[in-house]
Amino acid sequence: MLRWTITFLVIALIAALFGFGGIAAGAAAIAKIIFFIFLVLLVISLVMSVFRKT
Repeated sequence: MLRWTITFLVIALIAALFGFGGIAAGAAAIAKIIFFIFLVLLVISLVMSVFRKT
């Protein structure tokens, strides 16, 4: 999932470089959403591993 975030971030940066505002904003929004989903899953995974060890 982190790979998708980086992919959309790169797409957003390239689109911003060429001046395509709508495309850059869309790709950045998708990258941001996927990044936050990744963070939530990471926290859940860490919490589950802590409880599994005890």
